[in-house]
Amino acid sequence: MTIEANAAATPLATTPSTDEQTIARAARERIQRRRFAVRATQLAVAVLLLGLWQVGAIVGFIDPFFFGSPLGIVQRLADWFVNGTAYGSFWEQLWITLEESLLGFVFGVGSGVIFGILLGEVPFLADVFSPYIKIINALPRIVLGSIFVIWLGLGLPSKVLLAAVLVFFVVFFNAFQGVRSVDRNLVSNARILGASRLQVVQHVVIPSAMTWIIASLHVALGFSIIGAIVGEFLGSQGGLGLVIATAQNTFDSNGVFGAMLVIGVVALGAEALMTQLEHRLLAWRPKSPSENSIAGI
Repeated sequence: MTIEANAAATPLATTPSTDEQTIARAARERIQRRRFAVRATQLAVAVLLLGLWQVGAIVGFIDPFFFGSPLGIVQRLADWFVNGTAYGSFWEQLWITLEESLLGFVFGVGSGVIFGILLGEVPFLADVFSPYIKIINALPRIVLGSIFVIWLGLGLPSKVLLAAVLVFFVVFFNAFQGVRSVDRNLVSNARILGASRLQVVQHVVIPSAMTWIIASLHVALGFSIIGAIVGEFLGSQGGLGLVIATAQNTFDSNGVFGAMLVIGVVALGAEALMTQLEHRLLAWRPKSPSENSIAGI
């Protein structure tokens, strides 16, 4: 009886592990089903909206001259990709905008992080520069863009500077708030252990504020593209902003929407890359229980 009881009890010893595997499998399937449902719904919404738009243009409910049509947008983009624009290859215009956006993003993020940490760590500097930062941030960006064009001309520098200004304030305020939100107990413990001011900033303040800074990069990336487009729209020798302005002046609605579609696709791709960068930069951060459960599946 003892042997039989032990033999019968053996499967029960592996029950917890089996239950965990079953739960993990069910959770994985549930996540996959939800992901598929989200993608399918997104596709269905896009197809529905584009279909209604095209049908409305065909039956005359929507005037294609003013509102364009999905088919007209596709034809316009195909013409641009094959024959180019009035200012040269469409790929060249796209690259000009991307170059301006990337340079503005880099300079804006770098300066925003430096000044945000500096003013967050030195209250005296924050009090001195606070009104100036608020004044500049309150200025309409289109006014700044016009000033930059007057100062720097129609070339690359004026667009990069406008994009950098837009990015700067987004990153600066997040970095500043992130530094101010650092747990002072951690700072005090580091100082007690003999860390210098620079070491405290390097090993305590910056890692603690990194979550705030990374969160601002998603918004800053979109602002860099906006800054480049607005700068090109005000005056430039190339870029998607110039293409949009030309399409507007010739009442080419399909051209305007087509350029906007390309900008949207570029923004989505950049956002995906930024998400991957966020995962790498915040790999040190302890995961939440929900993230741990998903990672273990």
